[in-house]
Amino acid sequence: MLEVTESALGNVQDYLSQQKIESAVRITMMSGGCSGSSLGLAIDDAKENDNVFDHDGVSFLVDKELSDICGAIKVDFIEDKSGGCGCAGGGFAVTSENPLSGGSCSCSCGSGSCG
Repeated sequence: MLEVTESALGNVQDYLSQQKIESAVRITMMSGGCSGSSLGLAIDDAKENDNVFDHDGVSFLVDKELSDICGAIKVDFIEDKSGGCGCAGGGFAVTSENPLSGGSCSCSCGSGSCG
């Protein structure tokens, strides 16, 4: 299951439109950082082993194995005027029902961009 908040969807749609990108948005495991593995967003094309979730014209991709590990996934956009995650303006937060090994950091900052 994939939940994409209205705020996150709007920011993804804006980014894709501004950059003239027609590809899907992949939810991917990113390693490294202070807390170990986390989830993030990337622009990608669908692969054979993907679950595809369509939200108001935007396709989100999650590898089936990653879906099994994570359980329910939520994509949100956090407005942050203080730069609390190291990014003034806010960024995407991708969280999962099941904690990833090595940590639970889920903040993927970017001023309205994917990743």
